[in-house]
Amino acid sequence: MRELRVVGLGDDTSTVILEDPIRHERFTIPSDERLRAAARGDVRRLGQMEIETTSPLRPRDIQARIRSGESVADVAAGAGVPAAHVERFAYPVLLERARVAEIARRGHHVPAEGPADPRTLGETIGSVLSGRGQDASDATWDAWKGEDGRWVVAMSWRTGHSDHLAHWTYTPGASGGAVQPRDESARDVMGLDPAPGPRRADGSAARPAVGNGGEAPEEVAEPEQQQEEESAVAVGGGPAPRPNAATRPTGGTRARGSRSVPDQRTPERPRQARPRETSRTDPGRDDGGGAGGTGKGRPKSHPIVPSWEDVLLGVRSPRS
Repeated sequence: MRELRVVGLGDDTSTVILEDPIRHERFTIPSDERLRAAARGDVRRLGQMEIETTSPLRPRDIQARIRSGESVADVAAGAGVPAAHVERFAYPVLLERARVAEIARRGHHVPAEGPADPRTLGETIGSVLSGRGQDASDATWDAWKGEDGRWVVAMSWRTGHSDHLAHWTYTPGASGGAVQPRDESARDVMGLDPAPGPRRADGSAARPAVGNGGEAPEEVAEPEQQQEEESAVAVGGGPAPRPNAATRPTGGTRARGSRSVPDQRTPERPRQARPRETSRTDPGRDDGGGAGGTGKGRPKSHPIVPSWEDVLLGVRSPRS
């Protein structure tokens, strides 16, 4: 590398003229901020200008991404620059995140109803983990700003072979500020009950709906309905006919306690007992020719049975 000496400024004062003392060759370099920083020995300013020229991210953008929770390695990989160049601007923001995480542990939980917990968040977590045989000092804390602009505090710890992560929303204020759990892990490590699930308007727990491929729950017959069915079996001599698929009510469509709709078909008439056959000489016999007969001369479909007198005397009864 050849050594050059400064000759002076150019005609437009925007360049500096340098000369090789051996070959007497002259060179010009721009008189800009980089040259002035080099002349002052400001290495930090030189590194900042190098990032500005080689990276599409400005220092303000780098700090904003670090403050939102990204790491130095992630920002450097996304910008395509060495991690050392990002650390210069990320360092003050990383200190800010660590400071917020430390202050948040001195915050108090303020529930939606009731007074604030007099214990700090760190004391509450230490008491709960100590009761479980764990040490809260082994946990790792971090903080960053969420999309809504509020600080999010995270605590990670290990139990056996399982890793756990809990999040809180932190609002700076007097006496350490206020913290609110953001997930069930945070509520559990604070010793709080799980968050209540959604309930229906009537106050009862919501029942699972029957899906397209599921089956409706089987309807249980009411005692009154079951008694009517047993009475029908006793009278008719057999079980009542079951309704077909077109008229059978589906589960959930009939109100509980209501009676089933009776069958609209015409009920069958009960069969009358056939009278015993008597002889023609029997005064109670009527062949349908009398005034009281209902057959009106219609021939009978059954044979005439002779009486005992005709059988004993061997007399054949004439047919009418």
